[in-house]
Amino acid sequence: MATAVSLSIPLHLSSPRRRLVSHASRAVPSRLSSRKGARTSPALASVTAPKVLDESVIEKRGIKDYIERSREMIRPDGGPPRWFSPLECGARGKDPPLLLYLPGIDGTGLGLIRHHERLGKIFDVWCLHVPVMDRTSFEGLVEYVERTIKSEKSYIQNKPIYLVGESIGACLALAVAIRNPDVDLILILANPATSFPMSQLQSVSNFLGIVPEPFHVTIPYFLSLITGNSMGIASSNTETHTFLHQAFQGIPENLQNTFSDLSFLLDILPKESLIWKLDLLKSASLFVNSRLHVVEAQTLILASGKDQLFPSHKEAERISKLLPNSRIRHFNENSHTIFLEDEVDLVTTVKGAGYYRRSRQVDFVSDYLLPTPDEFKKATEQYRWIDFAASPVILSTLQDGKIVKGFAGIPSEGPAVFVGYHMLLGLELGPMVTKLITEKNIHLRGIAHPFLFNRASEQLMPDSSSFDSYRIMGAVPVSATNFYKLLSTKSFVLLYPGGAREALHRKGEEYKLFWPEKSEVIRMASRFEAKIIPFGVVGEDDMFDVLLDYDDLVKVPFYDDLNKKINQEAVRLRADYAEEVGNQSLYPPIVLPKIPGRFYYLFGKPIETKGRREELRDRDNAQQLYLHVKSEVENCLDYLKKKREEDPYRNLLSRLLYQTTHGFAAEVPTFKL
Repeated sequence: MATAVSLSIPLHLSSPRRRLVSHASRAVPSRLSSRKGARTSPALASVTAPKVLDESVIEKRGIKDYIERSREMIRPDGGPPRWFSPLECGARGKDPPLLLYLPGIDGTGLGLIRHHERLGKIFDVWCLHVPVMDRTSFEGLVEYVERTIKSEKSYIQNKPIYLVGESIGACLALAVAIRNPDVDLILILANPATSFPMSQLQSVSNFLGIVPEPFHVTIPYFLSLITGNSMGIASSNTETHTFLHQAFQGIPENLQNTFSDLSFLLDILPKESLIWKLDLLKSASLFVNSRLHVVEAQTLILASGKDQLFPSHKEAERISKLLPNSRIRHFNENSHTIFLEDEVDLVTTVKGAGYYRRSRQVDFVSDYLLPTPDEFKKATEQYRWIDFAASPVILSTLQDGKIVKGFAGIPSEGPAVFVGYHMLLGLELGPMVTKLITEKNIHLRGIAHPFLFNRASEQLMPDSSSFDSYRIMGAVPVSATNFYKLLSTKSFVLLYPGGAREALHRKGEEYKLFWPEKSEVIRMASRFEAKIIPFGVVGEDDMFDVLLDYDDLVKVPFYDDLNKKINQEAVRLRADYAEEVGNQSLYPPIVLPKIPGRFYYLFGKPIETKGRREELRDRDNAQQLYLHVKSEVENCLDYLKKKREEDPYRNLLSRLLYQTTHGFAAEVPTFKL
């Protein structure tokens, strides 16, 4: 089977673009082919990347595909290390960032095979292939990657270069960053081999020389290089078939049919090559560990919880403490070969961590990529319990003032600004955002608190990926610049003037607005003729009773240190406001769940700013409109609080009885309009 890749060998050239090399005869087109995705000159290239990923079905690939492709790649050819670009990585966007994949100990460069298609839509992907019999030193590999990066800098001015390193490839990426602090690099490190001195492979390397070939493949943990599974094998057994039988016992059931294919391990890492690569691992970890403290590059560390080769979970925490510009994503159920496992999607991980950018600084508007159906499903799963428990009622207001069920009163085209009341803990967000997408095809971009984007905030959370779904769904840090950019792209923007003070209100403050005295939205909205949609949401008084609020917690002796960590300078908003809204200290409220009531949403009549730009430049006129918007939000809340008393299905039990009779997919009725 022919391997669907194009190869370029830039090792002996000043630029990898100057020579065309193929896989079979080393004569097919390289990255400069006319296929879709080839680079244009910097002068002609657009800075706009595709905003929507192709939603067509992407072919599922895994271990079997990795093995089949690798058989072609590992044929001895006497060649040096080289770059190749899989054909399925054909970039769809104009001038995307360059991504260099640095493989693990296998060296094939096919470790991202499951991710090729999705990566190729937003990156220019090059994969490093190190031939089986190649004996390039670690320093030589570092220099090779350096030459490529320096050559490419002239083509990618003001763009980052991504280095995705796996195992020893992660060490290679770190070494390149150490030696090139002036280059804008983004490192994505999967189970880095910096922990080699503490790994099982350290002990393996001490006695590997006395194990006869081919029995070295049966050494415990060796097959983990490919399968990620621990191989508990009795080293005293000397019969070949017994060795192999025991070695493959740990392979997942779905791989047992490929037993014959896995014999290629003997070809991909013969004993001589394995000894060499273990020595490479030792050199790599020594070099990097002594210099980690100087790494300044933006770094994302992916750590498997069931890695049988390295203590990756602990190592990620250690490295992160040394790298001030790093973040961690833990994958507790995954093993060493994280990129070959079904549960991991590299593109989604990069997007969720906020690590996708196409210039020196991330642009939360132009760099944003809409969620795929799978990402949307996963991001909204956490809110399904609210849909089930609260049976949301959606109401909107037509231009003639009539209130109707559904979103008929919401304009279909932007720009528009949704301005409303923030329930406790923002519980209203999930159903509202989800239903607007599924029923109205409106993607609401939220103006969010900087706490959701801060590295220190992640470290306070039980799961560092807690806020990833917000970024995937399009939340942006609150700033006038981001608000301006969203309106300029005719987006639908969600804004809560009450902010954290409203979402984390104290006892007895349900449905009280904490808005600034002066407008923060009107003049900007009028500049782009955006419609303003006031809305209110009420539930069973937010579904929780607040047992301890901020005023209670600050009296607890041990809370002072946590309060300082949560409310550090980097996440303070409106700290210079003298009014109540300036008191926006974040805190984890201690709450007691109530029996779930019902959620009611009312979107008021859209307020036009079209044709009023000159009028609303006047601060007094803008202030009057701002107070009108606030009044409309309060009217929405008052209407819903009154009308919910007439709802025969306000109680959870009555709704459950209705759904038992009519089916749980049936819409539960509500009060008469």
